[in-house]
Amino acid sequence: MAQDYRIIGAEESPYSVKVRSYFRYKDIPHRWLSRAEAGELYQQHAKLPLVPLVVTPDDKGMQDSTPIIETVESDHPEPSIHPDDPVSAFVSTLLEEFADEWGNKWMFHYRWAREVDQRACSKRLAAIMAPNASEQELIDTADAIRERMVDRVWFVGSSQQTAQQIEDSFKDTLAWLEPHLAERPYLFGARPAFADFALWGQIYNAHRDPTPRAIVETQAPNTLRWVQRMLEPQNEG
Repeated sequence: MAQDYRIIGAEESPYSVKVRSYFRYKDIPHRWLSRAEAGELYQQHAKLPLVPLVVTPDDKGMQDSTPIIETVESDHPEPSIHPDDPVSAFVSTLLEEFADEWGNKWMFHYRWAREVDQRACSKRLAAIMAPNASEQELIDTADAIRERMVDRVWFVGSSQQTAQQIEDSFKDTLAWLEPHLAERPYLFGARPAFADFALWGQIYNAHRDPTPRAIVETQAPNTLRWVQRMLEPQNEG
């Protein structure tokens, strides 16, 4: 029986890094594995071809980031990721849902809407898919990824008609976060809450591409510090 949890995920998946950040904050022993590194372990436990997949120390598989965190939280309740105040706890849960269901539109739209971001992300994905490939093989793989993904933005509701709304929503959220995070390190105070992990995962992944990165770094310095802090959140419980 393994002693640690195993998180099978990808840096380009906001839901994977959301789960990883939670495990880091809770100081729960775990290993971070790519699908390639996981090999048969992934095939054995994945019910859907998605990440993240968490395999527990007693060899049970879990998918879907929110149920993963809820299940692990029930076994490792301290320090709690839910604010003591019931209203704040409700708002945190609401924001977690908002991030998972709407925030992914920011990341996915920006990732594939402009050539500069398409090329940046497709190169990263190619390197993940073929870590031992030659330079030309990586270029060819990146081109194939870009060609396939650009026409799939409809998957999150991105189109010429909705593009401006999605981008305005991203900027509006940063504008809301800025004064809020000027006064506290995390959304609800001194330590991360349920909402932090989900919202951070979407903004962190958006920040990996040139266009949204420029927006965050020029318009949202407090949010940028929060993004960086959440990469290695400190257990202050």
